[in-house]
Amino acid sequence: MHHPSTWQSFFDAHAPHYERNAFTANTVREVDFLIETCGLRDGQRILDVGCGTGRHAIELARRGCRVTGIDLSEQMLARAGEAARKAGVAVDWIQADATRFSLPPDFDAAICLCEGAFGLLGQDDDPVGQPLRILANISRSLQPEAPFVLTALNGAAFLRKYGPEDVTAGRFDPLTLTETTELAPEDGAAPLRVRERGFVATELALLCRLAGLTPAHFWGGTAGHWGVRGLDLDEIEIMVVARKTDHPTPAVDALAPP
Repeated sequence: MHHPSTWQSFFDAHAPHYERNAFTANTVREVDFLIETCGLRDGQRILDVGCGTGRHAIELARRGCRVTGIDLSEQMLARAGEAARKAGVAVDWIQADATRFSLPPDFDAAICLCEGAFGLLGQDDDPVGQPLRILANISRSLQPEAPFVLTALNGAAFLRKYGPEDVTAGRFDPLTLTETTELAPEDGAAPLRVRERGFVATELALLCRLAGLTPAHFWGGTAGHWGVRGLDLDEIEIMVVARKTDHPTPAVDALAPP
């Protein structure tokens, strides 16, 4: 019998409320930025990992891209499918864990944005191996030299936010840049205990290279404030712009514990 993960349970319950988050209000500008940064063209195949309710995937499809969206949450995908129908666009939706999917290497670009998958740890997930597997799966799906844009939680902000008392209480692990919090998917709902992982740029560069991706830029990536600019210490997210390396992806099984 399938038992949903904590994050799957959270997002299934959060799906009806997701679009109320303030950071979802900048979709058109964000897709403009993605098209310019990645040089996307009409008819290209785009992979959106952790697509949620499909706000980027649907807008990319409106611009003529052929989009595949992957998400862990059945309810998020149900809302994405309904939104795509209302928008009059076709998107391929796949329910899958970002650490376990496998697709042919046919995609012209990939995105993984706004903590839809990357940085969300299960209670027993390895904090190095889990994000590495996500990046490796994305890398294997890309054609050589295809661009990839990732936004991840900014580990520097975590370090500035938390103190020794948080470490003692188990709210923050400075060795893995992981915070453990009680998060309610909606007002009045029972909170779930979740783990979120922050990253620093040097670490993201190493993880990308191990997965067969060559990082080119590290920019401020907080939703609503994307730009070709340096990272502010206290901002929420960091953006990585990378390209699929033009050689086979290294095997990551030995590097990424299950």
